[in-house]
Amino acid sequence: MDRAAHQILGTRLVKIETFGSYSCRNVAGTSRRSGHALANAIDVSGFVLGDGRRLTVRQHWNNGTAEERRFLRVVHGSACKRFGTTLGPGYNEAHADHFHLEADGARFCR
Repeated sequence: MDRAAHQILGTRLVKIETFGSYSCRNVAGTSRRSGHALANAIDVSGFVLGDGRRLTVRQHWNNGTAEERRFLRVVHGSACKRFGTTLGPGYNEAHADHFHLEADGARFCR
């Protein structure tokens, strides 16, 4: 992500913001345990850059500058290569404000 921030935005990444990881609960609307219940998932909501900017998935996925939108899409696409399940704003409204990254061995990227 730092490389993408430098190449696309001209600054380095200094912080990744999350909504947390472990939460003993089911997937919303199901009886199946969430990856969060197994401490196998994290929700990434934003990024703080070396130039002081703060990019959030909610605010910048569709409404950021072309470079900010590109950065978020590159991060999402890269996560799809590294995590089993990667969900983002294109998946559903519940993921409109974060990237759900889960190390579950699946190959599901939305």
